[in-house]
Amino acid sequence: MRGDLGKFSQNRSIKEASRSFLFAETSDFYRLDASLKLDPKQRSELGQFLTPTPICRFMASLFFDLTGDLHILDPGAGVGSLTAALVERLCDTEANPDSVNLVAYEIEPLLLNYLRCTMADSQALCESVGIKAQSTIFEDDFILNHPESQKGELGNRTSLGDNFFTHVIMNPPYKKIKSLSAHRLALRKAGIETSNLYSAFMYLAALRLRRGGEMVAIVPRSFCNGPYFKRFRIQFFSLMALRHIHVFEKRNSVFRGDEVLQENIILHAVKGATPSKIGITSSQGGNFKCDQVNYSCFSEDLTQRKVDYNCVISENDPNRFVHIATNNLEQWIVDRMANFSATLSDLGVEVSTGPVVDFRLKDDLCFTPEDGAVPLLYTAHFQGGNIEWPKCMKKPNAIYVTEKSRKWLWKNEGHFVITKRFSAKEERRRIVAFVYSSELSSKLIGFENHLNVFHTNQVGLSPNLAKGLFVYLNCSLVDRYFRQFNGHTQVNATDLRSLKYPDKDTLERIGKRIDSLTLAQEDIDNIIELEISHITQDTNPLLAQQKIDEALRILTAFCLPRGQQNERSALTLLALLNLSPEKQWQEIEKPLIGITPIMEFVFEFYGREYAPNTRETFRRQTMHQFVEAGVALYNPDKPDRPVNSPKACYQISEEVFHVITKFGTEEWESALSTYLKKQESLAEKWAKHRHMQMIPVVVADGSEIKLTPGDHSKLIKAIITQFAPRFAPGAEVIYIGDTGEKVGYFQAERLAELGVTIDQHGKMPDVVLYFGFKDWLLLIESVTSHGPVDSKRHNELASVFKDATPGIVYVTAFPNRTIMARFLGEISWETEVWCEDAPTHLIHFNGEHLLSPYIKNIDEEGI
Repeated sequence: MRGDLGKFSQNRSIKEASRSFLFAETSDFYRLDASLKLDPKQRSELGQFLTPTPICRFMASLFFDLTGDLHILDPGAGVGSLTAALVERLCDTEANPDSVNLVAYEIEPLLLNYLRCTMADSQALCESVGIKAQSTIFEDDFILNHPESQKGELGNRTSLGDNFFTHVIMNPPYKKIKSLSAHRLALRKAGIETSNLYSAFMYLAALRLRRGGEMVAIVPRSFCNGPYFKRFRIQFFSLMALRHIHVFEKRNSVFRGDEVLQENIILHAVKGATPSKIGITSSQGGNFKCDQVNYSCFSEDLTQRKVDYNCVISENDPNRFVHIATNNLEQWIVDRMANFSATLSDLGVEVSTGPVVDFRLKDDLCFTPEDGAVPLLYTAHFQGGNIEWPKCMKKPNAIYVTEKSRKWLWKNEGHFVITKRFSAKEERRRIVAFVYSSELSSKLIGFENHLNVFHTNQVGLSPNLAKGLFVYLNCSLVDRYFRQFNGHTQVNATDLRSLKYPDKDTLERIGKRIDSLTLAQEDIDNIIELEISHITQDTNPLLAQQKIDEALRILTAFCLPRGQQNERSALTLLALLNLSPEKQWQEIEKPLIGITPIMEFVFEFYGREYAPNTRETFRRQTMHQFVEAGVALYNPDKPDRPVNSPKACYQISEEVFHVITKFGTEEWESALSTYLKKQESLAEKWAKHRHMQMIPVVVADGSEIKLTPGDHSKLIKAIITQFAPRFAPGAEVIYIGDTGEKVGYFQAERLAELGVTIDQHGKMPDVVLYFGFKDWLLLIESVTSHGPVDSKRHNELASVFKDATPGIVYVTAFPNRTIMARFLGEISWETEVWCEDAPTHLIHFNGEHLLSPYIKNIDEEGI
């Protein structure tokens, strides 16, 4: 984009920007452009991950009170995306504040020019709607510049101290703080001991809020539990009361492309407020849509619930863990776990991290057992219910008993229960437990630091107690409970201490009942469920999850497209069958049911409360495909019912109903195979439908071609009918690709006359135009989901068209600027961008010409 960062906003009226609800998108262009220039290694080291506009808008929508005189803080502001989204909301609501004072902190020099433009535009937008505004940028470190962190020093560098701000909106940096760093020292002066920058930002920002001031932040979920953030949680929640938490169910959905592996949440908290109800929402990803009328944001799969404060942060919990159950099913699991109330102390059991840190004792390690050495156990030694030692691996198998190592070794007596401290993201269970019964021949034993070990005074437990703990820790109920409240893949000893357990008699009774430690998961779960059934008659919540998983298997078996192989569609199928969790598949029914009753069924029996504005998602992204596939019927009681009728309903088809009754029986595979042979798959049906809906395009010679229907082909038609007449009037259509036929139209001989002979159509752009008036070949990519002219594609096309006699112009076409924003970071310099929703405008990416060819070596660096 051009060097003048403010040019986009200056080329349109500020009031128009507010009305068109595009103000925050300007900062998204800045964000993507800055991301291209930031050194990825440096960005990772500094923990700099800039927030996409849809998430910024959702965060801005969470604030309660935006009236009066506002003082807004954005620490670690980046390009100012969060501030822009909040200002957009302020200016698009009827009850505008009286005045706004915007304050931002940013230390990255590369981002400051973008931030200055955002702040200036934000101030101008406020003033255009009658809001008095001023803005300040501190080019300084938020922690080191904080008044509390400068206690004992002469003169603070800022006069904005405690209790100044009414609102904080932030995406703080994510980076561990070294114990002897300047930041750690400054934080100690401020009275907080914490190990990560993001939690430091949260605490210091909370100090600077007025009583009743609001904070909205997007941060990793890791602070919610574990020992490292205990002091932070205690101090932060003594200042701030939670009001809302949003959970992203997909780990990498927030900062896509930034390689952020943390599980992120958005929180809204109020300083000094009395604890009350907390709203909890969740979504698969961060693609929020915003209603401009009332500035409410939602996603197509948004779930919601309200819970008591004590359900999230228990007043009796000294660790102040944050428990987030995103739906009623998760709450039912919490309630079921409450049937167990014993602590490890009640059991006379301790749990410790394995004491042997191998790199500190590397001189005492040996790879094979030798005289004077004892076994050293790692995670890799435990497979299933057995121990494999010694084992051929990169790690040592033993450790010499020396004066240095002796204090880290335990007596090799009794039965130790072992769990892994770290589990892979794809692992089936988060807590994986084993029993080591001291069967290896030695007086001492070493447990490596990546293990957690249950013991009593560094000696193993009784056999039955150990086996009972083994069964309990490996059950699905504990695993589901633990995953809900653990935002990372670590299993710390502190987490295991915080769990509640069956009493000692129960665990020993369980231990007596099992002879083998190689139990199937179903057997383990049945043992635990039998114990719970003696305590309560409540329905097992794991049955609900089991039914959802089985419904997903059925949808996959029926060859539904990937877009319908998800939880929402599985729940819809269960509603169509009126199948509650405790019923068997042979008990299914065929009710007539509408979209709203489907959502009510899902909430009542499976605990998912989808937001009301997701009805269209159920209708368009699940039921439409069910009907097309023959899984369900639309208005079978009255096929001529008007489309917009509130009585519209669906019913499972007779054929599918008959097959599903066989699920889980020996007849299932046969019934499914017979059905699939008779029934066209949805993919085949849609192929016929697409043929009937072909998109006609008239080319230069007046002839008509037809393209496979879809957004991609619609955009190609717009390129021919809207882009070409405006920017290349009279141009010849040389080539049109087609997603279905691959080649929709190709004048190969004409292209050869222009110097280009093509033998592989896969390397061609979507559209090639020859603009004879300028003697240019326009190579145009139609982008609806992937594939802009990035640097790689630029070089590919340059190579294919290297012998062309006309000049080459590279163009990427998008349906709208929202989709363009997603790919802005990939678009190659010295290319053009055109958007169908703004057909009279063209965006040029940095060069001395607009819509003209460049002559250079295709391998030149920087293309």
